[in-house]
Amino acid sequence: MKSYGTDRFSVQDILNIAAGKTKTSLNKETIKLIKKSQNNVRKIVDSEQTVYGINTGFGPLCDVKISEEETARLQHNLIISHAVGVGNPIDKELSKIMMICKIHALSKGFSGVSQDVVERLLLMLEKDIIPVVPEQGSVGASGDLAPLSHLVLPLLGLGKVWENGKIAETSKILRKHQLKPLKLGAKEGLGLINGTQFILAHAIKGLEKFEYLLDLADLAAAMSLEAYRGSGSPFRKELHEIRPFAGSKKTAERMRKFLKNSENLKSHEFCDRVQDPYSMRCVPQVHGASRNACEHLKNLTETEINSVTDNPIILNEKESVSGGNFHGQLLALPLDYATFAAAELGNISDRRSYLLLEGKFGLPRLLTESSGLNSGFMIPQYTSAALVTENKTLCFPASADSVPTSLGQEDHVSMGSISGRKFNQVLGNLEKILAIELMFAAQGLEFRRPAKCSKIVEENYEIIRSKVKKLEDDRLIGEDVLAVLDLVKEREFLV
Repeated sequence: MKSYGTDRFSVQDILNIAAGKTKTSLNKETIKLIKKSQNNVRKIVDSEQTVYGINTGFGPLCDVKISEEETARLQHNLIISHAVGVGNPIDKELSKIMMICKIHALSKGFSGVSQDVVERLLLMLEKDIIPVVPEQGSVGASGDLAPLSHLVLPLLGLGKVWENGKIAETSKILRKHQLKPLKLGAKEGLGLINGTQFILAHAIKGLEKFEYLLDLADLAAAMSLEAYRGSGSPFRKELHEIRPFAGSKKTAERMRKFLKNSENLKSHEFCDRVQDPYSMRCVPQVHGASRNACEHLKNLTETEINSVTDNPIILNEKESVSGGNFHGQLLALPLDYATFAAAELGNISDRRSYLLLEGKFGLPRLLTESSGLNSGFMIPQYTSAALVTENKTLCFPASADSVPTSLGQEDHVSMGSISGRKFNQVLGNLEKILAIELMFAAQGLEFRRPAKCSKIVEENYEIIRSKVKKLEDDRLIGEDVLAVLDLVKEREFLV
């Protein structure tokens, strides 16, 4: 059982909560923090202090004083006016992760929202009333205003939610569950829609996939090396102890595991090949650099998960601070860096696939014994090349750009929401690139028999062959690519 607000959440905790594997609650300390924060807002209102977002307008309208009688309408108007996202809905799981992260941030007791609001969000999670959130519209500063507004519209009985995989009107679903819309108090609307939870959800979901694909890339490299009959020397421990980056050390260790007791590699003991091309030889350095980027993003993401990112921050009954904790730059930069790192895994994978087609060192050209009549694996590499180039075009860093908004009040923004979306697009393409390399590697191993690979490579070879048979003559090879891609997406490989 994890408690919002007081417990520290990891990336895996959030994923487990979203999947229903970990139960959550508001413990006594959390409830105390929430109530104290709301009482502080009430005292600020009663004191007639002028505090941004509590009794003023928003953004460039921060100099417009709002009366206490108009406070509820102010918060309502804030949410409906900011719910202007466009594009396709994000995945339901991403919306759920956004909700979990928002609840955790609100429960820390610096946002001034009521226990009723937090408990309604928890109830929505429990009953699987998950809001529909459009993918576009956030500039990643003042937080993710548009997506978060869509996320909390159902609290007001507005917007749309998911039901049985389809989109339904919130009002209909609330009636079904005998729930009434909430009426928000001072500061609550602003606390709900100020934050980085859209960016954060994309970082969390992307990290889950990236960590797996890093491991899968190592496996694909090992299988390609086996098929190429490359050398295992570049993975020796001594080499990486004298350039001891954590990522390259881990990748080298994994490559040694994948290649242990390989009969193919023994063929190098007395051969005249001096060295392999970089895409085989430099796997620890290239994959390792991507591992380092992944670890960096993970560390920063877990800091953000356990942070308060709205504005203003209610410190006590007399002090509120209008700062910049909502600014997405702290995740936007590492998300862009991680996007480059993921794209590079695809880039080097495509190079290994290409090497297997060249017809060198005992492999037939295009990995078919009847080339000419058959095109063999020529065209899947075209697909891989196209995906690699698409990923390169997605590597322009969104965080390098900023467009002033809010009449210049918000004059530097992070564009971190775009960074998060592009990161996940690149990872989706990487899945396909690695599936193609794995298919090529399995075909290449056919021409190394009767020599055996390491036990784990042989097991993964059999996983591929359970879905895709050896290519003898041309067939609908696109279906083979999709079959291996299914294995990748279902995480069937032993990595």
